[in-house]
Amino acid sequence: MTSEFVAHASYGTNHSSPVRFIASHIARQPLLALLMVIGAFSNATLAAAVPYFIGQAFNGIIERQDTQFALVMGVAIIFSQLARGMLQIMRNFSSEIFAQRIERDVRDELYASLLGKSMTFHDMQSVGEIMARVTNDVREMNLMMNPGMNLIIGSGFFLLAPLLGAPFIHPALLVTPIIFLTLYVIAQYRMMRMLHPIAQQVRASFGNMNASLAETIDGLQVVKGIAHEDREIERFNKLADEVRHYAVRQGNIEARYVPFLLLGLATVGGFVHAIYLYQIGQIDAGKIVAFTGQLFLWQFPVFSSLRSLSQVALGVASAGRILKIITTETDLDRNESGYDAPLKGAIRFEHVTFGYAEGNPVLHDVSFEVQPGHTVAIVGQTGAGKSTITKLINRTYDVDAGAVLVDGVNVRDWKLEALRSQISIIEQDIFLFSRSVADNIRFGLPDAEMSAVETVARKAQAHEFISGFPQGYETVVGQRGVTLSGGQRQRLAIARAFLTNPPILILDDSTSAIDSATEDRIQQAIWNASKGRTTILITHRLSQIRWADHIVVMRQGRVVAQGKHEDLLKTSEAYHRIFARYEMPEKSAMTRESVEGND
Repeated sequence: MTSEFVAHASYGTNHSSPVRFIASHIARQPLLALLMVIGAFSNATLAAAVPYFIGQAFNGIIERQDTQFALVMGVAIIFSQLARGMLQIMRNFSSEIFAQRIERDVRDELYASLLGKSMTFHDMQSVGEIMARVTNDVREMNLMMNPGMNLIIGSGFFLLAPLLGAPFIHPALLVTPIIFLTLYVIAQYRMMRMLHPIAQQVRASFGNMNASLAETIDGLQVVKGIAHEDREIERFNKLADEVRHYAVRQGNIEARYVPFLLLGLATVGGFVHAIYLYQIGQIDAGKIVAFTGQLFLWQFPVFSSLRSLSQVALGVASAGRILKIITTETDLDRNESGYDAPLKGAIRFEHVTFGYAEGNPVLHDVSFEVQPGHTVAIVGQTGAGKSTITKLINRTYDVDAGAVLVDGVNVRDWKLEALRSQISIIEQDIFLFSRSVADNIRFGLPDAEMSAVETVARKAQAHEFISGFPQGYETVVGQRGVTLSGGQRQRLAIARAFLTNPPILILDDSTSAIDSATEDRIQQAIWNASKGRTTILITHRLSQIRWADHIVVMRQGRVVAQGKHEDLLKTSEAYHRIFARYEMPEKSAMTRESVEGND
């Protein structure tokens, strides 16, 4: 399976089908599975001993008037049930640990698989749908094991108890257990056949509802901004109604559960058969009691199987949804045996063509070269493909045609981890984790000392505002950094990049949310940081464009000009237009910001 990252190299699980996937996870916990089976067997065996002891007590009283023997049978029942209770504790404890470990392992495997998928895969997936699989579908697999499989295994032994015990009472009494079990198995098979597709629709509809919820919450500011709350509520209600519809259909199937009828008929039929044998002198009264008591053991498997079968059907459906994610091959491979060396910083694009969707390229025949240690500015109109270029350097995406070379080696031939660990990208849309400020800065270097964190924060002009927080560097920022201003988020991202000290630094409009006064200080820091390393700038700040060693001008996905600032002003009409368009707003912004001092 192609993957750009693997958290755990081997889970030893079978991905050929949902059932085999489940079985392979069960096989990872053999001791717990064995304890659960032993507990289930002992539970059924000791439960079947109760009607036997009662039958013996009946015979002792009726035939011999031996109340002392009846008392002995009562004591035997007490001790057998005490042993049964202790074994049940072992069984239930083992089954719960068993289910929790399987949930942990499946979630671990699924999470590692999601981290290993390419951005192309994630671009096509709904976050809410993925979350439904990671949380609810994995939880359904837990419930499938306990109480689902736990009840099925336990009830299975209860079903066999009358079949195994009847010959010891009278061989003719085997008729009722054989007929019942045959019809019971047929009914359960038909039940599972009907439940499985409905269970799949229940899980799929829940995933759709969850995806809509996540999307709306993520875009809540837009919803409130145009006062569309009522419309979103109506849309969500329709999806919730769909979940309810399939759940009701599942309930309709469960309401027609035939084994309930079979249980009643078998109990009456077996009792009548035992009475007949008693009348012809084949068995005594105690054996009637013993056999009827064993028939009543079927109540547990019949009543519990309705719930357990539904739980297993949902678990298998969930396993299929999880397996669909795990087995999806991505278009990137980590290339574990690829080229691995300290990066010098030479970059070359050779006739690169790329599109996010097949048949719709956003880059056309792009060629340019960056020398090690040089700073290159990529400029162009919105949608020209500037940011896309940066995503090809570290193989966030792979080119459709042509080649991207780093240090003269095709990026496809690099070991992916070695390549990406030596490239830092600061994008305009800064992502921060719901962790402390210090942890966000040291994200790329978790073991960094606090002194190093503070040093890079000073370089990024972030130390002053961080010190103003109540907990300073230990202040926890909100999800995606929403508790910070745009300028603060960008300065933290710049500090994070400074800390890793990468040979290649890519700045994708990374100072767009920073005022001119702060930008001047950060620009000086970037200038100092860029010395000795390759720096790619995507910016409309003319002050940054001017000091670039090389400028690449993009238009509609093509390179229309490249060279130095002074030369391009003379030779490139496209660059001249871009320069003229950016120059006036920047001068106006600098004047306004110098007066207001805004961040």
